[in-house]
Amino acid sequence: MKRIFITGINGLLGANLCHEFLQQGYFVVGLTRKKQNYKGKEHKHLKLIEGDLFIDFTSLLNNVDVVIHVAATTSQSLLRYSDYKKINRNTTIQLYNAAIICNVKRFIFVSTANTLGYGSLQKPGTENNKMSKLFKQSYYAKSKFEAEKYLLKNNHKIKTAIINPTFMLGAYDTKPSSGKIIYMGWRKKVIFYPPGGKNFVHVKDVANGIIKVLTTNSFGEKYLLANENLSYKDFFNKLNKVTNQSPLMIQIPKSISILIIIGYFGNVLRSMGIETSLSLTNMHALWINNFFSNTKSIRDLKIEYLPINKAIDDAITYFSKTN
Repeated sequence: MKRIFITGINGLLGANLCHEFLQQGYFVVGLTRKKQNYKGKEHKHLKLIEGDLFIDFTSLLNNVDVVIHVAATTSQSLLRYSDYKKINRNTTIQLYNAAIICNVKRFIFVSTANTLGYGSLQKPGTENNKMSKLFKQSYYAKSKFEAEKYLLKNNHKIKTAIINPTFMLGAYDTKPSSGKIIYMGWRKKVIFYPPGGKNFVHVKDVANGIIKVLTTNSFGEKYLLANENLSYKDFFNKLNKVTNQSPLMIQIPKSISILIIIGYFGNVLRSMGIETSLSLTNMHALWINNFFSNTKSIRDLKIEYLPINKAIDDAITYFSKTN
């Protein structure tokens, strides 16, 4: 029985990934800060280990076949690049080198689609697109990109793949993380939505895509796991349909001056040492069409993507049961 080591097993992707591996007959070792943080399904072939990303992993990776590094600092409110770098780059390198020492066969790094250049609806971004100027200003995306560069430079030492998921939705979003967008519209009488758009994907498709990567003989590759390119208006219309609600829909004016003012205000707060997700970079991201293609993943991994309505419904069902 193959042994899989997953970091961040208590998160949205980590929990879903764990379930898929267990269902397919793998033994899963999951790293989490506290065992009670894991809200996924229990299983006799699941072993939870408490710890953070700064521990010595060489004592944990003996007899492990595959390491899947999901854990990361995803907050948009931290003030310094060093806060992201020490987690998203430095500990990734530490874990990677521990996997090499322990003769782990494969290493999969879960990054973000924003290390790749986005495109338009007519010409969406692909794995070949260089990182956009906008997201080079994002400390989170930059730290992920730096980690990617190190891993791909050293992938001759261990078979390595980079997973670049877009915006994931689904069950087991315990914080919630990306599921916050659902709370922005669910049970609301009025929904204010920004003028841009982004690509959405069911978290189960990302989990299945990672498993399918293990069946390929290629390595040193990036895989965009993406599905539907939607404007924010279209996304909230889907949410309204799934939840059978009819709120008043109001678009935030396309005039970028409003978002720029909010962004500048956020930058001022950050300069005063106040943590906030408001920034010029984050506000700019709301009026672009952050669209991507899944052509490579369909061609090479044979993924059959689930509709985003299903992802929304699964998230709503989970939130309804847990809140």
